[in-house]
Amino acid sequence: MRSKYNRVLLKLSGESLMGEQGYGIDTKRLGEYASQIKEIASQGVQVAIVIGGGNIFRGLSGASKGFDRVKGDQMGMLATVINSLALSSALEAAGQPAKVFTAINMFPIGEHYSKWKAIEALNAGAVSIIAGGTGNPFFTTDTGSALRGIEVEADVMLKGTRVDGIYTADPEKDPTATKFTEITYDEVYTRGLKVMDLTATALCKENNLPIVVFDMDTPGNLAKVIAGEPIGTLVY
Repeated sequence: MRSKYNRVLLKLSGESLMGEQGYGIDTKRLGEYASQIKEIASQGVQVAIVIGGGNIFRGLSGASKGFDRVKGDQMGMLATVINSLALSSALEAAGQPAKVFTAINMFPIGEHYSKWKAIEALNAGAVSIIAGGTGNPFFTTDTGSALRGIEVEADVMLKGTRVDGIYTADPEKDPTATKFTEITYDEVYTRGLKVMDLTATALCKENNLPIVVFDMDTPGNLAKVIAGEPIGTLVY
């Protein structure tokens, strides 16, 4: 299958890693993700990954329960590191080299992130997993993904979610919601669609990084997106 992209930034949701179990990391889901990622990497696509931490801890929900917001966000950053280590372990078990980089210095857990080291790993055929968000509080992992995607000069940001694209309303709540095949950044903003937070959307817009939102939980979908099949929603 011919790939439409040479280098991608794949954003994975922490919640999706819970699979059926409601908390933590479901090893079955982790294995499915690893085999999908290995499949596209073996076609020569360079894959950088940012993964959320919502299956373990979410800074915002921690703040609503009385945690200091900065400490809550730092706990969330550490949650993304746990998920990144789990994913790198699953990838290596599947025979796909992977390297974990962390936004804050956490040697020997991961190498301190720099654009050049991450690209060097990509060029060597490894998957670069970039953990710890931006390293700063008040920024989501969506913003972290947008930032890292721009930094590593990805062709596209692939946002893997539980839903198969962007809808006019939440399809899980509104049966009349219709799906967009493509939509502009501005329209996402003016319609108030909850695709990503505004900071992330603005960063992608300013730096011309297109986003494809698709359902990552269906095995085989990642390869379809890479081949250019219109199964998700393109934001441009």
